[in-house]
Amino acid sequence: MATVSMAFSLPALNSRNLRRVKRNSGMAFATVSKETTALGVKITEGEGNLPKVVLTSAGGSEAELYLFGGCVTSWKASNGKDLLFVRPDAVFNKKKPISGGIPHCFPQFGPGPMQQHGFARNMDWSIVDSENVEGNPIITLELKDGPYSRAMWDFSFHALYKVILNTKSISTELTIKNTDNKPFSFNTALHTYFSASVTGASVKGLKGCKTLNKDPDPANPLEGKEERDVITFPGFVDCIYLDAPNEVHLDNGLGDTISIGNTNWSDAVLWNPHLQMEACYKDFVCVENAKIGNVQLEPERSWTAKQHLSIS
Repeated sequence: MATVSMAFSLPALNSRNLRRVKRNSGMAFATVSKETTALGVKITEGEGNLPKVVLTSAGGSEAELYLFGGCVTSWKASNGKDLLFVRPDAVFNKKKPISGGIPHCFPQFGPGPMQQHGFARNMDWSIVDSENVEGNPIITLELKDGPYSRAMWDFSFHALYKVILNTKSISTELTIKNTDNKPFSFNTALHTYFSASVTGASVKGLKGCKTLNKDPDPANPLEGKEERDVITFPGFVDCIYLDAPNEVHLDNGLGDTISIGNTNWSDAVLWNPHLQMEACYKDFVCVENAKIGNVQLEPERSWTAKQHLSIS
């Protein structure tokens, strides 16, 4: 798999603020000062020496975000418990997407004419802004088209991804802008992996939704309607819920109830691979905010969707 490489150096601690630095390649890296670190934003080397952003709130919560894939890989509440899950087979070498956390699916959800889940999770995102509001760090990343993306999807676009960490929540805001001179369409999702005990995990809030169930045949989803108040994960689960509500609740089976809210993510997906991933399926479930139907964007128009994960 081809990837886009990004020149990166560890942040210097003598600059006065977080700033964007342009490279000849059009990518960017950031330097960070002691002042910025005090605002809850730290840039360091993560797994595989990949650049990683660590966000820390005044309330003691913490999140980690890799620039490769724009992937949030960790969200710890103030008690230090990680509510997200990264699979043990995840690699951090840019040869494949990071398997776990909150990967991007864009501009394609699932299989299709291009590689699985599109290309956004296989590219380097750049830092464009960082701030702190009342002790809550906020960072904004961007992704633009390049030779790698255009080989699969020949359009010019600009994506912005804002991540906001609070004491008991983490929120994201994804904006896609058409910077081409012709219209394009896409679909997208946040493929969120939650730490869970699969035998005890359940989801509430999807009763009444139209379903596209990929069990037993992923290639031929069965249409139906969700009749259950509480959805569990007794085996292989791969189901799309159309016109989902703007909030569902996950009991992760580990003592936590997580509210999964959204604005403009019209659909939801539940997934657990069961014995297809025998080494780890018992330790996570995926509850994903998604836009399954195509978003049509004219030139210079934008689409925005927000996700809000919180614990009580």
